[in-house]
Amino acid sequence: MTQRGRGGARPANRRGGGRGREAVEETRTPAAPRIDLVAARSRVRAVIEPVVVAAGFDLEDVSLSRAGRRHVVRVLVDADGGISLDDIAVVSREISQALDTADETEGEVLAGEYQLEVGSPGVDRPLTLPRHWRRNVRRLVAVTVAGRSLTGRVTAADEAGIVLDVDGKSSEIGYADLGPGRVQIEFKRLDEAVFADESDEDDEDEDDDEDGEGEER
Repeated sequence: MTQRGRGGARPANRRGGGRGREAVEETRTPAAPRIDLVAARSRVRAVIEPVVVAAGFDLEDVSLSRAGRRHVVRVLVDADGGISLDDIAVVSREISQALDTADETEGEVLAGEYQLEVGSPGVDRPLTLPRHWRRNVRRLVAVTVAGRSLTGRVTAADEAGIVLDVDGKSSEIGYADLGPGRVQIEFKRLDEAVFADESDEDDEDEDDDEDGEGEER
């Protein structure tokens, strides 16, 4: 997370309450400069995307919002095989340096203070690109296919489409026919789960059976 500061707080405002009343001093938190967020987001993306790609990652999303007296820049990156916290730290530093360099050489990319937040997409991220589906092979997903809502397991994915298993029946589906997919959270059934204490009891039973072989009762 990176913060950059430009300028200080606004001076306090004095309001007159009318003749015979004391002036009241009020301190306000300065707001972030008013900028075109869409245009600023486009400038930020143009600066940081080459840096992210050069580091071996995919730039999944860039969002820009106001938060009090600063802007918040949220960047989502990902890669085949996932991304670690160390990776996040490295790419965060490189993005911050790229933004600072762009300010110095090309003019201000983002006016005022900003806070940079870099992370990886969560499971609630919609699957819209071939790489999203490829990275979620073997996962259970809900998706709309040609107007039909389906829930199935992705068993394969390539640049042309996916193979979706729905109730034991596999179908090849091209990306043109796929709506955004949503990964479904799966919980193991309790009656199929093996708990540690049960496993220990089973081991003890086996030991007792072995010790009891050949004994008369």
